[in-house]
Amino acid sequence: MISNDPVGVTTATPSSEPAPSSRPVAGPALPPPSQQLSRYESQKRRDWNTFGQYLRNEQPPVELGKCDYTHVLDFIRYLDQFGKTKVHVQTCVFYGKTEPARACTCPLRQAWGSLDALVGRLRAAYEENGGTQETNPFANGAIRAYLREIRDSQAKARGIPYSKKKKRRKTRETQLR
Repeated sequence: MISNDPVGVTTATPSSEPAPSSRPVAGPALPPPSQQLSRYESQKRRDWNTFGQYLRNEQPPVELGKCDYTHVLDFIRYLDQFGKTKVHVQTCVFYGKTEPARACTCPLRQAWGSLDALVGRLRAAYEENGGTQETNPFANGAIRAYLREIRDSQAKARGIPYSKKKKRRKTRETQLR
């Protein structure tokens, strides 16, 4: 049976038939109305709903259970057009400069960190909505490789070398607390 929940998301209610696969078939799991969502949970729900809407708008529409990493890559590329981070192209005079002297016509893109966080939230939402780790398209190696390419190209374009943050070592004093 299909019904609309209060947020407007169409969800499938359980029936006597088993699900055709272990992939998610319903919208986001909603907490009780009285429970206030954290910022992270709100973002995760909004991102999950946006991804679901993106799949429904595909031609032909894609069922969530049939979605794979190529759909995730297409979604990331689609979101790129709404970015707010100036990423200089190689032919730009400001390519590789950290502080450009004036405006240029280079495109605005999604920042690597924003995309990385988005994929992390969607990865968690997928599993919370019935998907398994083994079938999670957001955990695919191609997604990580694509994000790595974006990170490196944006770092070069903006003249900022990427260096992985080192984890702080716990001192003996903090370990005893």
